[in-house]
Amino acid sequence: MLIQFILSGLFVGAISGFFGVGGGTILVPLLMFLGLDIKEAIGISVVQMMFSSIFGSYLNFKKGSLKVTSTIFFGLGGLVGSSFSGYVVSHLSSLTLKYVFLSVVIFAIYRFFKSPHEQSLPPIENKPLFFMIGVVIGTFATSIGIGGALLLTPIMVGFLRYKIKDAVSAGLFFVVFSSTSGFFSMYYHDLIDIKKGLLVGISSLVGVYVGIHIAHKTNPKRHKNLILLLNFIILGLILKELL
Repeated sequence: MLIQFILSGLFVGAISGFFGVGGGTILVPLLMFLGLDIKEAIGISVVQMMFSSIFGSYLNFKKGSLKVTSTIFFGLGGLVGSSFSGYVVSHLSSLTLKYVFLSVVIFAIYRFFKSPHEQSLPPIENKPLFFMIGVVIGTFATSIGIGGALLLTPIMVGFLRYKIKDAVSAGLFFVVFSSTSGFFSMYYHDLIDIKKGLLVGISSLVGVYVGIHIAHKTNPKRHKNLILLLNFIILGLILKELL
């Protein structure tokens, strides 16, 4: 099982860096496939997301694709919303969490499919709106073991007119806030296996570096299509667990 956790970290780290997600979108179904209960998988996922999002956001900032000035308000909202995640996980059944996860993925696929891969209009800048979006996403996304980028990226591209690469970088930056807040909330409710979480999280750092390097060399149209493919794979993994 030790090797499986290390390989999972490497793989999920690469996914996280390339797609701008915390990694929970793929890690939670993967850990469930390996035999873990969804609540244990969510706890490990939150630890991994902290590692990958902090390191990945640093790399994106150095490459110039992360604009902190306005997108930080998504993160601050996520920080507030994620503080309720431990309470939500403690009071919802595993089956309910699975169906919430499924609904999130279906929404992301639909919204992202409808959005253009290149934007012709300038992005919408509204800091109070960004904060409220962050609160809602932080509350529900962290509760199902994802950092929120799976939801934030299609919202930024589909509704707020952000370019794909900027939205992907902002999504990963959002995960820094939501996963950190979610970690303390879930730790307080005794929902995190620290040893397994650290093993997966530390392993993911190598993958994050590789994923971000490849992402910055990928054209927007191909990047969008690959993000859609990832969402369909996640959808398949969740349906396998439900059926």
